[in-house]
Amino acid sequence: MTNESPCCFLDRPGQPRLAYVKHAGEAGRATLVWLGGFRSDMEGGKALALDAWAEETGQPFLRFDYSGHGRSEGAFEDGGIGQWREDALAMIDSTEGPLVLCGSSMGGWIALLVALARPKRVKALLLIAPAPDFTEDLMWEGMPQHVREALMRDGVWMQPSEYGPSPITRKLIEEGRNWLLLDGPIPFSGPVRILQGWRDRDVPWTHAARLLERIDSDDLVFTLVKNGDHRLSEPEDLDRLRETAEALCALVDKGS
Repeated sequence: MTNESPCCFLDRPGQPRLAYVKHAGEAGRATLVWLGGFRSDMEGGKALALDAWAEETGQPFLRFDYSGHGRSEGAFEDGGIGQWREDALAMIDSTEGPLVLCGSSMGGWIALLVALARPKRVKALLLIAPAPDFTEDLMWEGMPQHVREALMRDGVWMQPSEYGPSPITRKLIEEGRNWLLLDGPIPFSGPVRILQGWRDRDVPWTHAARLLERIDSDDLVFTLVKNGDHRLSEPEDLDRLRETAEALCALVDKGS
């Protein structure tokens, strides 16, 4: 989606500038941070729905584009999970106070990595069709042998998808192995809310459900939407997203 909302840019020496939109909101409240998905940007329907809700309610809110995404600088093909994790850390380190991270698809993986890197600041997680380890479990493992060979030989493979061809790089696959999470416990004890579509063909619900046994938190609620797909962007999905975000932010603010 394209949106003409004004944005700012975070300058970083030797790194691509990152585009972002921020609402300061009411002082003393936790900041809700939107972490988008693979090849997505901060102008998607879910991000804009949360943006509008935050502006109406005084909820501090931050959304941004990873390098190589949206309005941020950099080439998409140069990125990887480690780079996009660093982008997210740079953005949240430019803010102060407690955080609630809202990650969609790949953004769910990034949210978990950020929570592990900043345990004192990240208080809660809202994950939408979370896709930790997707480069290995949902991409590499499902590739036919001839595609794997072409990817290793050529350094890139154009993956067909309903959103348009996606360049999958050898770097993305190999570097992603440095950040895998699902083989062991994930030491996060704050509240976690997961929204997942049962009809999701990109991130099967069974993949997202693996987080139930990996995340340490006892306050974890997994909501499976029977008619939901990967986008979870129907009006009723957006209502559910706003309601979940509001309840989670209120829970964090109450405990602060």
